[in-house]
Amino acid sequence: MKSFCIKTNNREIINYLLNKFDKIDFANISYIDRKFKIYNNFIVHYTGENLEEFYKILGNIITDTIIKFYEIHIIRRILGFNYFYFDEFERNKIEEVCIESLKNNKYKNRNKTICNKIQKYLKKNKSMILDGFVTFRIKEYIEKIDELVDEGVNKYIVEKEYAEFISLLKMYVNSKEPETEEIHLIYTNGESILLDKNKDIITIANNSFNAKYLSDITFSSNDFALNALLSLLPKKINVHLITKKDEFIDTLCLIFEEKVYMCTDCNICRTYKIINSAK
Repeated sequence: MKSFCIKTNNREIINYLLNKFDKIDFANISYIDRKFKIYNNFIVHYTGENLEEFYKILGNIITDTIIKFYEIHIIRRILGFNYFYFDEFERNKIEEVCIESLKNNKYKNRNKTICNKIQKYLKKNKSMILDGFVTFRIKEYIEKIDELVDEGVNKYIVEKEYAEFISLLKMYVNSKEPETEEIHLIYTNGESILLDKNKDIITIANNSFNAKYLSDITFSSNDFALNALLSLLPKKINVHLITKKDEFIDTLCLIFEEKVYMCTDCNICRTYKIINSAK
């Protein structure tokens, strides 16, 4: 017979474990919870022969428990220790970014990292103080969460700078009177072509680049198209989507708002679609 005891002071964890084991379809397992001295104890007994499967089941359940009850607190602890200079609102936003990032494939194998450590531990030990195990026994996992938080902070800073960038340009556009009646923007394969109201091409010269309108957030060659639009300040921007829109077009919509009109099937669109398909 193999017996194992999980020790914790968190009654919610005990209830979670009871609920998990209630749903297990695996013979020869029994379990109880008991309060001994300072800990609530969840005790599992296995009287069968398939120990490897037992270790796997128990390992997966403890892994799920750690992720559910400890992960968010680990994120908050790292944020509080390494990034104490962010205020509470900013730390909450970074926390949201981290939680969203955990859905990425990069972090999906964290379960396996924890579970492998737990299964090795189960084979050599009869009990586990859950708090201590999380703190001292799964350093690879903690390092992975540390990396996650660093990435979350960087992503938050970029998104914050982007929002400030958009706000600044929007403020500039709204503070000026339009200088041009209408501009056509042909957007194909991530590149912009600008036409005036007479459908003549507007040359976007690199040497006319006016850096005061732009920040470190860039859109490759579309920087120059954006710079031209900010210089020309059109009353209306007809965006002709020859191929799918992307972040650059979304940014134009945020900056110029109701001045932007989307088009996918006018004479200009059809002409440039033919040109694009011939390439």
